[in-house]
Amino acid sequence: MGSGLALRWFRAGERVIIGSRDAQRAQSCAGQILERILAANPLLKLPDPNPLTGADNASAVAAASVVVLAVPFEGHASLLKQLKPTFQPNVVLIDATVPLAASVGGRATRTLGVWQGSAAQQAAELVPEGVAVAAAFQNLSAEALRGEGAVDCDVIVCTDDPRAREVTSELAEKIPGVRAVNGGNLENARILEHITALLITLNIRHRVHAAGLRITGLPIREPQ
Repeated sequence: MGSGLALRWFRAGERVIIGSRDAQRAQSCAGQILERILAANPLLKLPDPNPLTGADNASAVAAASVVVLAVPFEGHASLLKQLKPTFQPNVVLIDATVPLAASVGGRATRTLGVWQGSAAQQAAELVPEGVAVAAAFQNLSAEALRGEGAVDCDVIVCTDDPRAREVTSELAEKIPGVRAVNGGNLENARILEHITALLITLNIRHRVHAAGLRITGLPIREPQ
């Protein structure tokens, strides 16, 4: 999921820093994405400084005005506690984490109970005051993101903060085919996380890899 989002946003002209516990691993991931893009566009001239880089998690968060968290749930709380001192003031944190049972050796078609209600609500309790948390991107196919075509999926954005909603929606619609949908308050993130488990079930039963979600009947603009 993280590398797919990085690929799409880099193509859209955003500066992206990939974070990892291992800075070398993050740099390798960034290099692989750049190689793929340059192979498809050999005449592409990259600006200086390089707009797609890798760093350790703390350095990546310290340098970012928008942070996207896409990690296995088992490391969710411990990572946020570790990174808490590194967040800039007024950062937007977009949490795409899903508490799948697979993260603790169970089935990927089941979600775990979270005391706060959802992974995103847990994140909101753990980040510093002033960090605005939005839940989004849980229902996008990682395989579709890493592909070349448009992504046939809505991104439902749940947050209590208007600025976080605006920032997250703008980033979502930089991905071709994606439409951002206002999903209400952050407490609705628990519903998004359960939908992910359902989509995984559909992928398995229908032997596909890119099941997505479209909401019909809404008086909002079509995907860009």
